[in-house]
Amino acid sequence: MSVHDADDPIVVGFPLRGEWAVPNTPGTRVPSHGTDALGSRFAYDFLQVDWRRAGRPCYRASFLRYLLLGVPIDSCYCYGETVYAPCDGTVVGVEADWPERTHARLLSDARRAARNSNFDPEVGDVRELAGNHVVLRCREGVYAALCHLRPSTVKVELGQAVAQGEPLGGVGHSGNSYYPHLHFQLMDDPDLTRAAGLPCAFASYEVFEHGAWKKVREGVPTAADRIRCLA
Repeated sequence: MSVHDADDPIVVGFPLRGEWAVPNTPGTRVPSHGTDALGSRFAYDFLQVDWRRAGRPCYRASFLRYLLLGVPIDSCYCYGETVYAPCDGTVVGVEADWPERTHARLLSDARRAARNSNFDPEVGDVRELAGNHVVLRCREGVYAALCHLRPSTVKVELGQAVAQGEPLGGVGHSGNSYYPHLHFQLMDDPDLTRAAGLPCAFASYEVFEHGAWKKVREGVPTAADRIRCLA
């Protein structure tokens, strides 16, 4: 297996369509999620936001409602958006029916995240973290994980061959999630509990700069970027 560093990213296709924000990305910090555990050193989180509103919320409600009452997950902009295979590959891991919470609630989801920060792979269930997910073998020593999918939307089965751009499922709120989003990472092992993260760049997307969309090839978006992929 090849050894990769952040200066030698593996290039894959963008796993979503439309406009996205990237609040957690190796383009801004490494490790992107504050830990190397579970193959997440170079992981991305993607969600959709209202770029016109202060704070760029990802839900159709006030922050006070999100804080005190919670927001129904179908009021979150990216809930149910299609997730696509970032590469040709084979499905080597899949979970399709892990339940998701009906609301995104800041305080209870923060407490859940705090508990999960002490996750022990020897006794814990990785679905508590990843929720519904698909793991693809892209090639020898390179695996892609797409996590927090919506229950009953996963369209692939274990052992199935998939083509890049093929639909895999829908964005959801299962597992360790503050609100519906896609967690995406490359790793060197199909088992999340023992994998090391691999750096990743995306073959093609656009970034909004100075009032216009600019094409990016083999790029790593930052947390400040407004990005989109149309095909």
